[in-house]
Amino acid sequence: MTGLLLASTSPQRCAILEQLGLEFDVVAPAYDEHDDGLAPVEAVRVHALGKARSVAGLAEGRPVIGIDTTVVLDGRAYGKPASPGEAAATLAALAGRGHDVVSGLCVLGEGFEEVAHDTTRVVFRPLTELEIAGYVETGEWEGRAGAYAIQGRGAELVERIEGDYLNVVGLPAALLLRVLRRHATRSP
Repeated sequence: MTGLLLASTSPQRCAILEQLGLEFDVVAPAYDEHDDGLAPVEAVRVHALGKARSVAGLAEGRPVIGIDTTVVLDGRAYGKPASPGEAAATLAALAGRGHDVVSGLCVLGEGFEEVAHDTTRVVFRPLTELEIAGYVETGEWEGRAGAYAIQGRGAELVERIEGDYLNVVGLPAALLLRVLRRHATRSP
């Protein structure tokens, strides 16, 4: 492969691809997310596909990657909070409990289109109102599904994880590498 096209402007996703040693270019997806009553797993898969397809015309024969991530607790998706109050409410709901970080992944290229998802279990330690307020004050919750960034100060909220840590950061790396390997031998 001569490189990938990432349908995301997320600095975390870019950092993960760099960490993996993959060559890529970034294009902001032209896709408007609408859940339309979809279950969380189906929603992230649909959004990942939509993001990838929205930039596929710019791929010039390179594989395109689309990703969407959400946090799921008791069947409810917790996306990116719109306000400090919403962030605090999300963190209060997650406090002392386990939740799933679910990422949809789409890789499309010449002659193939694969959509998959990965789930990582994250357990938060019990949190006080003061701890939640202190974290919200950092602003780190902004633009983050579930209102936290595990790779930053949000690590102090977490008791343990089960699964792909990089999935929680924003890109299911192990899944991506499996999909890329599957399609590496295909000729255009």
